[in-house]
Amino acid sequence: MPKSDPIIERLKILAQGARFDASCASDQGGGLTFNQRRKDVSRYIYHSWTENGRCVPILKVLLTNYCIYDCAYCHNRRSNDIERSSFAPEELASVTFELYKKGKIEGLFLSSGVIKSSDYTMEMMLRTLELLRKTYEFKGYIHCKILPATDELLIERIGRLSDRISVNIELPSEESLKYLAPEKDRDKIIRPVIRIAELIRKYNDENRRFGSTLRFSPSGQSTQIIVGATNDTDLKMLLLSDYLYKKLNMSRVYYSAYVPVNQDKRLPRISEPPLRREHRLYQADWLIRDYGFDILEIVNEERPDLYVELDPKTVWALENICRFPVEINRAEYEELIRIPGVGKRTAKKIISLRKAHSITEEDIKRLRLPLKKMRHFITIGGRYKGEKLDSLYIKERLLGVKGYRQLTFGFDKEDIKDNIIASNTGEF
Repeated sequence: MPKSDPIIERLKILAQGARFDASCASDQGGGLTFNQRRKDVSRYIYHSWTENGRCVPILKVLLTNYCIYDCAYCHNRRSNDIERSSFAPEELASVTFELYKKGKIEGLFLSSGVIKSSDYTMEMMLRTLELLRKTYEFKGYIHCKILPATDELLIERIGRLSDRISVNIELPSEESLKYLAPEKDRDKIIRPVIRIAELIRKYNDENRRFGSTLRFSPSGQSTQIIVGATNDTDLKMLLLSDYLYKKLNMSRVYYSAYVPVNQDKRLPRISEPPLRREHRLYQADWLIRDYGFDILEIVNEERPDLYVELDPKTVWALENICRFPVEINRAEYEELIRIPGVGKRTAKKIISLRKAHSITEEDIKRLRLPLKKMRHFITIGGRYKGEKLDSLYIKERLLGVKGYRQLTFGFDKEDIKDNIIASNTGEF
């Protein structure tokens, strides 16, 4: 029986250890996939989709899964009895470049557990990136994770070599962090996020003013928030995300459904991750960030959590039924994108098409719009396409139930693939 390659064995362990980090791409409608069926090195390569729909293979790996922290929710926590391993920077740079040269990957997502200290670990991650960029002249995409309490000079050097960097905030409140990760300091997590935002602004400003070609994380920064590990509400998560987008110019906030990998009395007892809730948060995030919705139109103190059975735009429409039906042939762009089932791209198509002639039901079908959902909220040529303009009645039709039932917030085990809207387009 042939001996196994020790590099590949370590790659297997450290790629498995990295699989819970969602902050380099989203699982929503075409984020990361991990090929478990392949028997060669390709099984450790993930696939991320760009905004234009191109699939990009990425090696997503930890430098090490040893860690000084014992966070309750983390698979790689100190107290877990798991197989541990590490790469030397020279080894990881070499295997990454070999995969890149063979056309198996186009990029690297590098994260790590914390050994000795954040700065000690980040020094090794920096060495890995320096070898790739300067020794191997690696031209592919690099996303590097910044660990809590990392020195500012290290952050700047790593950002100069990376296309994107990120710091995982993990939990949306200081109380939750103290409860599940008491060894971590909230301020030491937020401080690097703020510093990265400052450096991005600084480099962008210098490039504009002086024509500088120096780069620092040109694709911005992202972060990850765990969904369902604590009793933090969707309102609290969305308020945090809104602050990050508006005040710190965050490129993306990724929501990661809590995966029950550990036995810990502080953790919720669930058998499946709350994927539907994660999905609804992505949709709400898009409505706030890209569609002009205010947070309080979607969640508020009286209803701090999103419904899981219906998408947040539909819930808003039902709660504001007095604003409907909308005439598809006269509605402004801002009105069109608030119709359930109409996204920004399709709204533009409708406006372009009606310059030539009045929109008909056949046009709606030709544009592949979900008329079954839309019909409750529109008129076409003055004709209402639903049966009854009543919130309760429409809700029953959309849910496929007779009579009112209270919407619940639990995870629905049914396959939700057909209901997932790509988080990188926001079309829903």
